[in-house]
Amino acid sequence: MIGPMAAIQVIADYDGNGHMTWGGGWWIVMVIAMVLFWGLLAFWLIREFGARKNQSGTADSDDALTILDRRLAEGSITSDEYRERRALLIGTPSPESDSS
Repeated sequence: MIGPMAAIQVIADYDGNGHMTWGGGWWIVMVIAMVLFWGLLAFWLIREFGARKNQSGTADSDDALTILDRRLAEGSITSDEYRERRALLIGTPSPESDSS
């Protein structure tokens, strides 16, 4: 039966003088672990900060006109409110302000 220190020396390829050696293939395990670590970190960072989405799942790049169109389609605003707000967003005078 092999003692615990002897097992550690065999596994770690310990030379007995207080030094670790590169033999035994452990460097391959360390390279693979390092590549996996950095790859997973990069994947997480890209996924977390790359494409921000709001709670409804749509991208934050929705502009005001798209939101206004969606609100009209949902029925949350009337067509008169839509025309007035669209005119404000585009920068043209609304039909109501022309008559006064």
